[in-house]
Amino acid sequence: MPDYTELTKTLTSLCHGETDAVSLMATIACELHHAHEMSDWTGFYRVTEPEVLKVGPYQGGHGCLVIPFSKGVCGAAARLGQAQLVPDVEAFPGHIACASSTRSELVLPVWNGAGRLLGVLDLDSNTPDAFTQTDVDALTKLMARLFEAAA
Repeated sequence: MPDYTELTKTLTSLCHGETDAVSLMATIACELHHAHEMSDWTGFYRVTEPEVLKVGPYQGGHGCLVIPFSKGVCGAAARLGQAQLVPDVEAFPGHIACASSTRSELVLPVWNGAGRLLGVLDLDSNTPDAFTQTDVDALTKLMARLFEAAA
């Protein structure tokens, strides 16, 4: 598990004053991927049209290009506006296997300060039960802070 105090300091410094969502996503994906040893794929899916997510900045192997809100863990997070902590992706109805090696997943909706859904943060692991409620709580707080002024 990352040192979220240190990660928050680093990302707050790196992202200071930035309002472009894609630039923020690229920087966050890179730093978070290297900080979280259990994440084999770390990135964002962006809302590009109603009810549609498209792959954004990420670290790791290829990701799915398009995910409708009606499908998978990422779609559920966007559709429901709630974090999806999935210890076993095989037990998640409708899971989309962008990579056959993925065993667990954490997906968080990402909003700006105006309440607009910008996309979702997706962490995939090749290890079952890789993410915790501590990850959910820390990353939810961090995303709200970093994307507050994002457009």
